[in-house]
Amino acid sequence: MSPEQIESIVNSYLENMSAMNAQGWVENFAEDALSYDPVGEPPTVIHEGFQEFIGQLQAVFAQLEVTKEHIFIAGNEAAVKWTMRGVSKTQKTVSVEGITVLEINDAGKIQTTRAYWNPKTIIAQLRS
Repeated sequence: MSPEQIESIVNSYLENMSAMNAQGWVENFAEDALSYDPVGEPPTVIHEGFQEFIGQLQAVFAQLEVTKEHIFIAGNEAAVKWTMRGVSKTQKTVSVEGITVLEINDAGKIQTTRAYWNPKTIIAQLRS
């Protein structure tokens, strides 16, 4: 898979997350894909838990934007430095940064994600 193809998959993943588009987001993933988001938590089986994940975003945020700051591609993996900004349904503004490592399989689907970020950052901003 070319670096351009991998970057296109990553862009689709981030765009669908920003749009809180559950169906579009899950279509980026292999049937047996796992997500460690954030790393340290038990993995989510994407095709079983995707609606819950996007549903949590939809429940909290009126607006969400995930911006790709940098992408580093090596082999069939990409490490993405990103910033997520959002406006909650209670009009609180939040911002968090992180890095997600995505492994892409030979079929062009995301096999695994490992996201390095701290959810407490968002929770503190929502409670302030």
